[in-house]
Amino acid sequence: MPSIIPSSGSATPKHSKIYQFINCRLVREGRIIKDDFWIRDGKILNPEPVFYDERVHADVKIDCHDALICPGFIDIQINGGFGYDFSSDVNNLEEAVSKVAKGVLSAGVTSIAPTVVTSPNSVYHQVIPRLVKRAGGPEGAGILGIHLEGPFISPEKKGAHPPQFIQNLEEGISKIYDVYGCLDNVGMVTIAPELAGATAVIGHLASQGIVVSVGHSNGNLEDGEAAVNSGASFITHLFNAMLPFHHRDPGLVGLLTSRLISKPVHYGIIADGIHTHPAALRIAHRTHPQGLVLVTDAMAAMGLSDGEHHIGQMKVLVEKHCARLVGTNTLAGSIVTMDYCVRQFVKDAGVSLVEGIEAATLHPARVMGIDHLKGSLDFGTDADFLLVSDKGPMEVLHTFIAGECVYSAPDAPPLAPAYCKYSSEK
Repeated sequence: MPSIIPSSGSATPKHSKIYQFINCRLVREGRIIKDDFWIRDGKILNPEPVFYDERVHADVKIDCHDALICPGFIDIQINGGFGYDFSSDVNNLEEAVSKVAKGVLSAGVTSIAPTVVTSPNSVYHQVIPRLVKRAGGPEGAGILGIHLEGPFISPEKKGAHPPQFIQNLEEGISKIYDVYGCLDNVGMVTIAPELAGATAVIGHLASQGIVVSVGHSNGNLEDGEAAVNSGASFITHLFNAMLPFHHRDPGLVGLLTSRLISKPVHYGIIADGIHTHPAALRIAHRTHPQGLVLVTDAMAAMGLSDGEHHIGQMKVLVEKHCARLVGTNTLAGSIVTMDYCVRQFVKDAGVSLVEGIEAATLHPARVMGIDHLKGSLDFGTDADFLLVSDKGPMEVLHTFIAGECVYSAPDAPPLAPAYCKYSSEK
């Protein structure tokens, strides 16, 4: 496992400290390559100008012992975890965010979009101003913006959302601000596209730089196409809480191959082995591989044992790793972590590890419009990355944010006390 060795070169005082990871392999441009990995000032560094223009050497070399380096995972649908729920723990929201953001580091997640499910207006008015976007670091994964999953959804496809708080969009854009209060920290909104007034609202949200997703919908393909042509670009947990595929009207699933939309869509998949049958997962991937985005849809029970938990205003019973609304057969989010989803996706869909990793990194970064900063190991992007073992099932060994090691697995030898100050912390 990684160890630091002194560099033979001497650094001049004119540059910030440069770290060179050696004896490693990189996930870069859709394949695994053998190369060194350089970072400086929290960014991924192109070594050529360092050699030929700056004429300096690395200050520190880290021996990775053939570990694989990949971008940090990005989870754009996560309701909570470790006993906390973003939609109901309003009185201790900061504690909830801190606990979840730090807890997911062990799963290799470096950025999240905290998800708030259908709730009373008062919840949105309290949560949205306080759940602010922020960069990640030792305190946990970065916050990309809130994912508001409701309340503008179909009562027929409510899933684990409380029906008494579901609302319509007949009043249009004014209803959005009445319900949410403000949109300052919002990154994504899920809307049922068949709702009256949805098209205008989708266009307005997209014009504000907010990602609009279609989901929890009783709508047909034509409804979905109108939404995408108005600015929607994502599908919330494909196959779940929407009309099933039908050969005469494939519903929102048909957006994966529609020729009547202005741009290709991305779609979320919960690859927990419960929400999506392996055959359905393979169909989606083989139909539109570049659009597949792994999401956990994790709820408060993630990281905890079976028992009674909650998601938003609803009580959930977790038994045998499956979360369902109490007294029903309705799935209520998942309890899995992102590294688990990557492994399950690779296994069930029969894809390469690189494809599994890109579905949790590059693809969600594209959805959120941040692929120039995150989701790859391209030069100049943020140094949010993982060292993983791929000798068997993928295992996260070390998690880095902005070039700083913020988590090391308990069984992974530490990089060095001076370099990784958060070894084995969760």
